[in-house]
Amino acid sequence: MFADFARIHIKSGKGGDGHVSFRREKFVPAGGPDGGDGGRGGDVILEVDPAMNTLFIYKHRYQFRAGDGEEGGKKRCHGKDGASITLKVPEGTILREEHSGKVIADMSGDNRRQVILRGGRGGRGNMNFATPTNQAPQYGEPGRPALELDCTMELKLVADVGLIGFPNAGKSTFLSRVTRADPKIANYPFTTINPNLGVVDLGDGRGFVIADMPGLIEGASEGVGLGFQFLRHIERTRVLIHLVDTASFDGRDPVEDVRTINRELEKYNPEILKKPMVIAANKIDVSGNLPDDPVRRLREAFEPEGLRVYPISAVTGEGVRPLLEDVRKLLDTTAKDRLYYEQEFFPEDMIASSDLPYTITTEEDHAGTVRYVVEGPKIDRMLSYTNLDSEKGFRYFQQFLKRAGISDALRKAGVREGDTVRMYGHEFTFYEEEEETDESDK
Repeated sequence: MFADFARIHIKSGKGGDGHVSFRREKFVPAGGPDGGDGGRGGDVILEVDPAMNTLFIYKHRYQFRAGDGEEGGKKRCHGKDGASITLKVPEGTILREEHSGKVIADMSGDNRRQVILRGGRGGRGNMNFATPTNQAPQYGEPGRPALELDCTMELKLVADVGLIGFPNAGKSTFLSRVTRADPKIANYPFTTINPNLGVVDLGDGRGFVIADMPGLIEGASEGVGLGFQFLRHIERTRVLIHLVDTASFDGRDPVEDVRTINRELEKYNPEILKKPMVIAANKIDVSGNLPDDPVRRLREAFEPEGLRVYPISAVTGEGVRPLLEDVRKLLDTTAKDRLYYEQEFFPEDMIASSDLPYTITTEEDHAGTVRYVVEGPKIDRMLSYTNLDSEKGFRYFQQFLKRAGISDALRKAGVREGDTVRMYGHEFTFYEEEEETDESDK
């Protein structure tokens, strides 16, 4: 089964917490702090695997998580780093943030490996916080939190030439003749439901990659049939071969077929029609005796528009070589730059958002008691690594509130002595500072 779209949830590893411990040895009853730093969390990495051509493995597994860093240890021991996880993808895979649709990574061209989510930094142990006035810090720093994202993976095949046309136009037969690809061939609509890649070898090292795009139908640009799945693969190609059935056994008009598919391409992405295109008038081995001469009609309709028509037979091989030689010349004169999607979503910005300012709001319970609620990522982080049960830890947190201007902001918001202040599950009774101190009492 060909899978070119998948949804996944990825999460980096959390940084290990810094350790709180003190040196305890014989003859050293009051050693200093020796809590080690936590290990770094593992990364989530995307890497191109040349052996892969679908996203099938992501159809049956949704969650991918890197390892967490270990907590620091006694005796200044550093915690072990978490294991990174590498997600293998085929070339041409685009990773997007699911909710915004913004591009995180386009695994094409020179971009073969990219770190998508970096693991959290390990927290510092209490040995890092010793000062001449605080020689026994009772707190360590927590590890940075993990980052997680809901993402979509979309595969857009990377090929030099795209082979397009209605179902049963003979694309699979053509591909099997000009390459070593072995597509399934049969005489019913939607024979090909999977894009096929093949390499055309013209000798002397001259060749190109061609992709057989599954048959398009009217309305494909609006999602009719499997339209979106087919059309996304055409965007990366540099030259298009429009294969059209001149035999018209099912009553179709080859001229109208070309115009219909071109309309679908323009609706989906007008830039596609700016690519060099040739028309391969297929099945001349059985349409040569038709009274209206479909090849002549195709030439009269499209060569004035700059589209050259090549009469061919994918079954007998007639006319195929001149077509391939001219396509090679088109490739030689066409810019080699492929469609590349620039990064629009930067997961590291989620780390920067941890420095957002705090907010102060009020809430009132049924008894009419007003509480002042202080929230903000900086406060949350400070509370997470401060031991409020320790007198020194609580003094450290009070000093932080003053340095950050939160105490003054509370007064401006109307807080009075004895009012309750709530911060992320912790409730404090606000008292005016005494002149000699620079902190509030709990």
